[in-house]
Amino acid sequence: MSNTSVKNGTPVGNAHLCKGCEHGQYTTGYRESDVLVICTNSSPSRVVPFVVHECTDYWDKHRPSWEQMDKLALSFSEDARRKPTPGFRGSGFARVIVTPAEEPEDELEEVARK
Repeated sequence: MSNTSVKNGTPVGNAHLCKGCEHGQYTTGYRESDVLVICTNSSPSRVVPFVVHECTDYWDKHRPSWEQMDKLALSFSEDARRKPTPGFRGSGFARVIVTPAEEPEDELEEVARK
């Protein structure tokens, strides 16, 4: 017998895509055939009687929200002041100018009077 390869055939044994979707309600029983999947993205919600391989409205429920990503994001604003890295001053790298923090005007007036 020779091996037969089929391109773009029906996938067998794949996990249900709705199990990781935010809009899917996935319920399993003790047997492999005891699976109830409900898609809550449509109105009214509908039962999905087959294993979903690809979905246009799939939204990963493990993906972080915008607020979580914004909280973890680094801020690279121009106001950030950094010290130059030692050992890299004369190597052709651009220098970062560090300016001292501004002092309140009350302290400056007292220093000027002395």
